[in-house]
Amino acid sequence: MAISPGSDAAFSGQKPTHSESPRSKKFLLTEEEIFYMSCRAAYLTVFKSSLDNIISKDQLYLALQHAGRNPSQKTINKYWTSQTAKLNFDDFCIILRKEKPTSKAELLKSFKQLDVNDNGSILHTDLYKLLTKKGEKMTREEVNAIINLADVNADGKFDYIKFCKLYMATNEQCLKTTLEKLEVDSKLRRQQFGSHMEGSPERAPSPVPKASPRIIRKADQESFSNKGDTRNSSLATARQFKTSVSFTVTMGADSNQNSKLIEPHSIKEWQCVQSKGCFFLEEDGEIISHQYKMQIAQRSLVYITIKPLSLSQAEGKPSPWLSVDTALYILKENESQANLQLLYFTELRNRETFGWTGELGPGIYWLVPSTTGCRLRKEVKPITEEAQLVYRDETGELFLTKEFRSTLSDIFEVIDLDGNGLLSLEEYNFFELRTSGEKCDEDAWAVCRENFDTKKNELTRQGFMDLNLMEANDREGDPRDLWVTLHSMGYNKALELTEACPFVIDIYADKCKPRIKAVHMEACSGQLEKAICKSVLNKGNAKVMDGYENIIIYTYKRDTWITAVIENKSDDKVIIHVNNELSENCVNNRGLGIFAVEVAPNSTMVCQHVMPLNERQEWIYYCVYSLIS
Repeated sequence: MAISPGSDAAFSGQKPTHSESPRSKKFLLTEEEIFYMSCRAAYLTVFKSSLDNIISKDQLYLALQHAGRNPSQKTINKYWTSQTAKLNFDDFCIILRKEKPTSKAELLKSFKQLDVNDNGSILHTDLYKLLTKKGEKMTREEVNAIINLADVNADGKFDYIKFCKLYMATNEQCLKTTLEKLEVDSKLRRQQFGSHMEGSPERAPSPVPKASPRIIRKADQESFSNKGDTRNSSLATARQFKTSVSFTVTMGADSNQNSKLIEPHSIKEWQCVQSKGCFFLEEDGEIISHQYKMQIAQRSLVYITIKPLSLSQAEGKPSPWLSVDTALYILKENESQANLQLLYFTELRNRETFGWTGELGPGIYWLVPSTTGCRLRKEVKPITEEAQLVYRDETGELFLTKEFRSTLSDIFEVIDLDGNGLLSLEEYNFFELRTSGEKCDEDAWAVCRENFDTKKNELTRQGFMDLNLMEANDREGDPRDLWVTLHSMGYNKALELTEACPFVIDIYADKCKPRIKAVHMEACSGQLEKAICKSVLNKGNAKVMDGYENIIIYTYKRDTWITAVIENKSDDKVIIHVNNELSENCVNNRGLGIFAVEVAPNSTMVCQHVMPLNERQEWIYYCVYSLIS
């Protein structure tokens, strides 16, 4: 899993909340810090160190229980698949962000829907039938475990009011116990939270962007310093850094013109294939996207581009995804996916299009899309009015509103990956996995074809509209399930696409017809993280920490963004404090001006991506990296 923009809460300017620790009498903890303290407390109840990995389903289940969750087998299977070998602490934190603890009100509401007599109890026979046949189905053993609880069962009935009280009390006690265990050793509370770090008592608030930001000239020089800079924030006075190194890069407003992407002269004679896809922003800030396999039959000159996909947004509606940066990493498939080799990436740019051109031999290649996360971020503006999705005419018949139909048409455009105007079962299943977490099997697809408009066994745009209308009718006009689908696809309550970025990939080859197929939709991590690190190590400027030759900071400057990678060649973990507060007209993917990261022994990690807030103005990247431990 990727390290997400929301996953580093070292020193943020969020609204503080009270903590029961002695420190809280003088310094308040942010909500983010409390979250990671709880994560770490739960993790250290099961493991000796936050660098230890979860290596089994049982360990994951136990750690989640200590974090106040009560996961079903289906939830465990969602995060521990047949391909999972291990999960680390960062993965654990991401899971906790997704799997919110159930509130007492939510729990009571769920049971109350099953209480046909409205008397606070449910017959065991009804409970068993409902829990094993509907919704997130429970196993026989899980239901028996509930029925066998003596305190909440009597006379063949399940007292769900007592159960809710017991459930919440057990969760609270479990979390309290884990926090108390962490509190026993105050030294642990000052350690790194995996790749996250508890804030310093004298932390400074996140910097506010400059009122008159500036941007970069290619000819300007980069300056480097081996020593710590005296302009460090007040936070520096709270710690004794072992050593520091600073980077300054000044970029001009016209910097993207220096390595412009140019189409090959004879491209009209080349064979072409196209595929669409989408970056989706998860609740925890993690980004997932489609990933592809490309086949080249014979050695050819190849031209590959990626850019945001234009959609028919209603007039006056914003199109924020069109400014999102996109990139493609081209990897060669060897013996297995685990051994993918980075070959190239799309570093040339022409406006919103990023591309690469060169020669590729015959074989299978992986295309892994990437976005920095600097511009695809959680929406913060409030929505004053919720869009209407359905309405009834004077006869009582249900219809989709014009605005909702337009949105569904755009969604159809995004999920129609091959652009043929029809949805295959494979394309539809990417949509289903995204919105419901489940696939449509062949039998269900056959039913779909019988009831909705299809062509060549594929669903038409009208059929897709009618499918959503049927869902609205099944809920008697209640739009809540429709909103779940819309939110999953990145739309807000005003039907604006704000938390997703659809894109289109074009591949041209001069000697053969290239082939491309979407094979996964998953977190932009793993192979992508390795690819980014390798590209930065190959092309970036390296600076060794003074006195610590095994700790190296790499900074790679592209025309549009800057990427920093930390390499730790030592046999010990290191904690690096990162300070961006003197940068101008800049935004990073972590959303924090000051933060800290933990780098495991003998490993490399992407520290941050940085982009200009305003590309039309000069921007200055000034960052100080300091070794804490």
